[in-house]
Amino acid sequence: MNTTILFYIISAVVIIVLFWILMIEYRLKKIFAGTKARNLEEMIVIVGEKINKLDETQLKIDKHLAEVDSKLNKSIRSIETIRFNPFVDAGGNQSFAIAFLNDEGNGVVMSSLYARDRMSIFAKPIINGKSDFELSNEEKEVLEKAK
Repeated sequence: MNTTILFYIISAVVIIVLFWILMIEYRLKKIFAGTKARNLEEMIVIVGEKINKLDETQLKIDKHLAEVDSKLNKSIRSIETIRFNPFVDAGGNQSFAIAFLNDEGNGVVMSSLYARDRMSIFAKPIINGKSDFELSNEEKEVLEKAK
């Protein structure tokens, strides 16, 4: 009777070990799915190569984003316009001042003065939020709004 019990215990242990081995095999097949790796060492090498490629790609992306940010800071990002009537005897608010500025405060202020018999347009460069040319009240106002 002792041998029969011992046989059943050993059979149960063997079945449990076989089941455990099959589960490990199933998990390894899931890990190796879609790769050419035949063992865990090859899989680690493949993953290491992919990580190196990802690092290289990340460096390229970071460099590109720095370039884009640099260009973006120089692009016109703030635009403001006001309309006004510079002459009491002329009709409506046909004159305007408009400011185009980038993030660095560089750009241009343009203004147009409309009268019945003529129209004049002026452009004044802006560097670091200031102009070397005299600005009208309307141009100063539109420049402050654009900052």
